Amino acid sequence: MKMQVTLFVALLVHVASVLSEPEFYLPIDCDHIHRRDNKTSSGVYTIYPGGPTMPLKVYCDMETDGGGWTVFLRRMDGTETFFRPWSHYKTGFGNVAGEYWLGLENILLLTLRKNNELRFDMEDWEGGKAHAQYSSFSIGLENTGYQLHLGTFAGGTAGDSLSNQNNMKFTTFDKDQDLWDKNCAQHFLGGFWYNACHMANPTGMYAPHGAIGFDNVHVIWHAWKGWNYSLKTVDMKIRSTAKCSCSH
Repeated sequence: MKMQVTLFVALLVHVASVLSEPEFYLPIDCDHIHRRDNKTSSGVYTIYPGGPTMPLKVYCDMETDGGGWTVFLRRMDGTETFFRPWSHYKTGFGNVAGEYWLGLENILLLTLRKNNELRFDMEDWEGGKAHAQYSSFSIGLENTGYQLHLGTFAGGTAGDSLSNQNNMKFTTFDKDQDLWDKNCAQHFLGGFWYNACHMANPTGMYAPHGAIGFDNVHVIWHAWKGWNYSLKTVDMKIRSTAKCSCSH
């Protein structure tokens, strides 16, 4: 028995030493990866916002504005449909190497762990690019409707199209939590923090500009392109607001 205890203690010491090795770490988000090595390139990485037993694949933007952004919404080619039910928006869907939504539960975990800023990057069909940034971003628990908590507009060439939707609950076509007497998600073909209804619709119908005649159902950022311009790409991404005291 004494020998078994000794072996068990030795095993614990060995595991502890492995976990303390500098090459062994479980990053919480893309910012964690970037602060550890600022030469990493953009791409798909595994993070652990829910702990070591819950690995999560995510696209990391390691280039924009210094890098370290965890992307939770990506629209780029129309390969994924975003007109989906609550259960899909809760858990996430799509391909992290392409178009995807990370999932409200995963976004919640990320915003519980750190204070984050929010950035939108978007592109039109003529090659123009614009962005919008907000000083803080977090969401509430599911029993609050994953309510949006947005900081002040911090600038960007796209202008502010999200502040009007601050403090809204998340709405899908099968879970109406907006302030309209109808269902914004059902009418505008997405799932989002709709008010009554939107100035921004990044989960709307994907189509080349001018390809469809319906009003305001596209991937829209009103302050940049108006109501009926269908954007070519849009990303939503977050990054820790904590200043890095590390050196590389």
